[in-house]
Amino acid sequence: MSIHLASVTRSFGAHKALNKVSLSIEDGMFFVVVGPSGCGKSTLLRAIAGLEPIDRGDISLDGQPVAGDGLHVPPEQRQVGVVFQSYALWPHMNVGANVAFPLETAGAKRSAVSERVAECLETVALSEFRQRRPAELSGGQRQRVALARCLAQGAGTVLMDEPLANLDPHLRSAMEEELAVFHAASGATTLFITHDQREAMALADKVAVMWDGEILQVADPDTLYRRPLSKRVAGFIGRSTLVPVTVLREEAGAAEISFAGVTLEVACPEQTAPGPATLLLRPEHLVLATGPHGFAATVQKTIYRGGYWEVFVTLEGLQDPLLMILNRKASPGDTLRLEIIRGWVLPE
Repeated sequence: MSIHLASVTRSFGAHKALNKVSLSIEDGMFFVVVGPSGCGKSTLLRAIAGLEPIDRGDISLDGQPVAGDGLHVPPEQRQVGVVFQSYALWPHMNVGANVAFPLETAGAKRSAVSERVAECLETVALSEFRQRRPAELSGGQRQRVALARCLAQGAGTVLMDEPLANLDPHLRSAMEEELAVFHAASGATTLFITHDQREAMALADKVAVMWDGEILQVADPDTLYRRPLSKRVAGFIGRSTLVPVTVLREEAGAAEISFAGVTLEVACPEQTAPGPATLLLRPEHLVLATGPHGFAATVQKTIYRGGYWEVFVTLEGLQDPLLMILNRKASPGDTLRLEIIRGWVLPE
């Protein structure tokens, strides 16, 4: 199902957990909402699921209004499945019974329930665990039981509220791959909530960055990383250095800029005005110079990350250090000759 929100607001006292949030999520999309803790992500998911009433605005699923002025369709009538961080499985039921629960509650016949449960467990590769109870499963397996239950109830939309937060790093990485396979197999529209921008970039067709109850930007992961629309998005997505620069001129989305004695050409929004601006530099934008060009920088500190070093360098006339990646060791005090191969001038 497609999901559409128009100016949705939800307040708790004086605090606006959702502040005029508008989103359009296409049918079959894997859509991720990312943001820091307390920004309103979970409230957004609960509002779509019908677990949280809204104060103003409209929500529709597959073109059908489910929340708005005087309207609140209850959760059980919205055809959405929710996977919580805790998975919310019945501990006294085995895997098959947990998956069957929404079907039995809806009054489905026993033969139909058994067949559907078998199909859903096959989809998430848990057929052999049908008789086990949740306590006998790993965290990743319990996660898949929760996904199978969503499939069983015929949910056209699956809402996931930080479902990988309780898993160790190795298992989280494996579950990211399984979630992608699950999404492709189910064909359901998936809304995934997380504070981990790495998860967001790995899984999403589109990402919405949320902050203080508002949506700052919606884009595909690559656009979000390369061309953020604000300092807040640039600082939250990926590693970056924000550098004050002067735009000398702009033409067709390319700007000539200068800072700390360095002049170069980088990408920018069209019609960027000459004058003070902010340059976004990712670690991969700085490289060792191979020719006569480049500028001198002094190594301030290094951090070994296993196979490569994060290197912070300083330039005379620039207050904050620049972050780059090297595949060889450098020591504080070393002088490196660098060049900048890319960059992005943030919109003002």
